[in-house]
Amino acid sequence: MGIIGMIVNASPMIKLVLIILLFFSIASWSIILQKLKYFRKAEMETRQFYDLFWDKRQFAAISEACNSFKTTPLARLFLEGYREFQFIEREMDDTQDSQKRSAFTDGIDNIERVLRRSTLTEINRMEKAVPFLATTGNTSPFIGLFGTVWGLMSSFRSIGLKGAANLAVVAPGISEALITTAMGLVAAIPAVIAYNHITTRISRITSEMDNFSTDLLGVIEKLLKKDKANETKNT
Repeated sequence: MGIIGMIVNASPMIKLVLIILLFFSIASWSIILQKLKYFRKAEMETRQFYDLFWDKRQFAAISEACNSFKTTPLARLFLEGYREFQFIEREMDDTQDSQKRSAFTDGIDNIERVLRRSTLTEINRMEKAVPFLATTGNTSPFIGLFGTVWGLMSSFRSIGLKGAANLAVVAPGISEALITTAMGLVAAIPAVIAYNHITTRISRITSEMDNFSTDLLGVIEKLLKKDKANETKNT
């Protein structure tokens, strides 16, 4: 039966170790596949949304188009900034001319805070379940090492009970030890590679969000200045 036979005939402790490692491996691969699918779609939508933002430059039209961008965090950043922009625009309309400059400065600061808070929210959303990969990469080899130590203990115990140190006595315990070691590495290696890859892609999207927040804030600042200048001319 080979490896399957060794697993079936393994001691209960070794089976428990293998079940734990199997859980870590399955959970890690589930997270990896889900995140890779998400980032592939998010990066594609991010490029499309950036093109839409600079092509239209009309906030109302962009706001309606945001319904088509379910994955990219840039769409949610825009909606949060746009809502705050509308509120500040109404507030400036109701403010006396002598207080408009203060309202304008406070409004820009508020929009900047909203965008910063939204960016942190999106980062937390992208990082959800990712620390589990780091946990798998850090703990699985040690769990496998525990199984290795337990298998070696079983081998030495068999030697002590039978008073012999031939291969037939020590081979089962050593085989169990090697299986848990291999399973620990099988669970850990993909998790470590995926964790590094995913954190790199999160950093890339975070940079895109920072750049977009700067661009959006600049456009909003120009629009508010333009509105303020038009009101000054009309008065």
